[in-house]
Amino acid sequence: MDYKHFMEKALVQARKALSAGEFPVGCVIVHQDRILATGSRKGTSGDFPNEIDHAEIIALKRLTDLKLNTDKNRVVLFTTLEPCIMCLGAMILSGISEIVYAYEDIMGGGTSCDLTKLTPLYKDCGISIVPSILRKESLKLFKAFFKNPKNSYWRGSLLAGYTLSQ
Repeated sequence: MDYKHFMEKALVQARKALSAGEFPVGCVIVHQDRILATGSRKGTSGDFPNEIDHAEIIALKRLTDLKLNTDKNRVVLFTTLEPCIMCLGAMILSGISEIVYAYEDIMGGGTSCDLTKLTPLYKDCGISIVPSILRKESLKLFKAFFKNPKNSYWRGSLLAGYTLSQ
């Protein structure tokens, strides 16, 4: 599988979010070199941001809506930011076999969780994680987001500081 090709497709979704004034996270879900579902972050602009409409959750919902009978052991999710714990749990429960991400989330990333200490549903999932695919391209989008004074989402956060220091 061409990780860079599909991460570029996730970056397209992230650019779409950024253009709409949203946090630049994009996601694509792939099965046998075919994109089945996409998502981009929503709910981060305005005075009342939400923490539910993550790009990965939107893509997973779209995948479910397709009602496809696919071999879940061959489904790969590409995202421009390391998934949070909520998204990681949803990916495991959805049967995603591999997560590929671009930029590490030092503040809220969940992929370093020790799944072996959890219950069998999670510790036996066998999910594979591939970090840092097109990291610089994703970093560029997050820098643009945090530099824009109109964007208040996570302003002044550990992630913002880490991103802007690079």
